[in-house]
Amino acid sequence: MAPHLLKGALLLLLAEACFAGIGAIVKFTSETASEVQVVFFRNFFALLLMLPFLYQHGFKLLKTQRWYLHLSRALTGIISMYCFFYVLARLPLAQGMLVLLLSPFVVPIIARFWLKERPSRLTLFGILLGFVGVVLALPTPDATLNAVLVVALFSAVLVAVTKTTIRYMSDTEPAVRIVFYFSLLTAILSAIPVPFYWQPLNGAVWLAFFGMGILAAIGQLAMTRAYAIAPASDIGMWTYSSVIFAGAFGYLFWQEPVTMSWIAGVVVIFYAGYVTTRQRLL
Repeated sequence: MAPHLLKGALLLLLAEACFAGIGAIVKFTSETASEVQVVFFRNFFALLLMLPFLYQHGFKLLKTQRWYLHLSRALTGIISMYCFFYVLARLPLAQGMLVLLLSPFVVPIIARFWLKERPSRLTLFGILLGFVGVVLALPTPDATLNAVLVVALFSAVLVAVTKTTIRYMSDTEPAVRIVFYFSLLTAILSAIPVPFYWQPLNGAVWLAFFGMGILAAIGQLAMTRAYAIAPASDIGMWTYSSVIFAGAFGYLFWQEPVTMSWIAGVVVIFYAGYVTTRQRLL
């Protein structure tokens, strides 16, 4: 495997482990806090953890000619976040994370038309294989969950747009700047509705929010760096790795069942990621 692809894949694996952890914390805190509070404190604590980077790099970190891309990424990111947290509060953790993993199917399509990155036939085969894995892993469709699944699909599309935006701006914007502006703008935007949806919070929830901020900062840095050093269409499939972490968290903390169909879907998904990345070995 080419060094930059290996490094990008490993960074993306780290990011997805963090995002699965965030999903578990969201599910835990949604029993006490409102979704508006969850979104705000996720972004607020992530911003606090980014302040040392601002101190280290100085205010030159804020200098950018592409503010419109930072704002665009923040808008799509925060809307997808609201949708994502809505879905996680209403589905088992592994299923909620897996539905949102439709985004890697969209990334190469957007990258093809926006970034002019041409996915190979093997990449397209991997995308198709990944879709089959998602279908296998999802439970039998429930009519009462149709609205939730539509929200999940919309969130997946926005996530794909966000990841492709990172790839587009990474030629001039370092990872730390991208993540700092994302944390700053989403914290500001998500603070607006908080007074209208405030609920009392206990100590465990506050601690969970702080942990979520740590995972968010690490995950954002790792994901941003991954897409900066490797094409989105080549490593995007490794986003599926979060289903493993989500399945483990769901089983350990909520005793959510791990079915044979889910395992079969995950195996197919990982093979799809392997096929997509393996082509660069040749």
